[in-house]
Amino acid sequence: MSRFGYAMSEDGFTIKERLSYPAYEHEIVKGPYTLVNSPSGGSWGGCEDPRLVRVDNEDRIYVTYTACDGGLRVGLTSIKVSDFVNKRWKWKKPKIISPPGECHKNWLIFPEKINGKYAILHSINSGKILIEYLDDLEFKDGKVINSKYLLTEVRVDRWDKKVRAGGPPPIRTKYGWLLFYHAEDKDDPGKYKLGAMILDINDPTKILYRCKQPVLEPKEYYEYEGFKGGVVYALGSVIKDGKLIIYYGSADNYVCVAYTKLDSFLEALIKGKKKPLKLKLLMKK
Repeated sequence: MSRFGYAMSEDGFTIKERLSYPAYEHEIVKGPYTLVNSPSGGSWGGCEDPRLVRVDNEDRIYVTYTACDGGLRVGLTSIKVSDFVNKRWKWKKPKIISPPGECHKNWLIFPEKINGKYAILHSINSGKILIEYLDDLEFKDGKVINSKYLLTEVRVDRWDKKVRAGGPPPIRTKYGWLLFYHAEDKDDPGKYKLGAMILDINDPTKILYRCKQPVLEPKEYYEYEGFKGGVVYALGSVIKDGKLIIYYGSADNYVCVAYTKLDSFLEALIKGKKKPLKLKLLMKK
């Protein structure tokens, strides 16, 4: 049974506190408890891959995640900011927001409303992005987002020949929405690498800039020791003291962090340098 834990850091790198008990456990919506098992994950009614976001300074933190609930589907819950900060785990009853009978993961909520509506990125490939615009995030009466995986557009002259999914929720920058994504290179099979792109602020289905090389790829021993060796999988990001900090899982076994100077990174990305500034690892052994 996979659950979400809680750890806290003041500087973004050093863990100051880590709870010994779960902060969130998925409450089965469709039931009953059944084993969900697929190459991309699963458990007995568990929850995986959380992406937390606060929209327009609302007094709520929203979380989209993979829910093992009648298959691999997308779950949505939320909690008041004050309850989260004070570790009062009063989560809102979860909703399943992806269609039944289909496998869906990796949906992202934008941290700002776009043209007055909530925006959820629910599918991505090499050249197209699908976004659902909503008046609210209540998903009443069993409402779901009818999403279909886009056929992968193969870019034969690029490293990201097969785009798998979006990473952390997008970050607003002066150039547009900074979106990280996971992709595979057929010439280097079996590895998940991290790319970056800039989306238009008012119409984030438009890709303005895109990295020519991966900004993070598995190289360290701890990125190969685990159930999914050779996989780096980013779920969280934060801007602190001018640094862009990315939190990612490696090999389904460790939680890791990488960072870089935000301004330098963005400049390299929009200028289309052949080798954009790479994310730096906190420690190398």
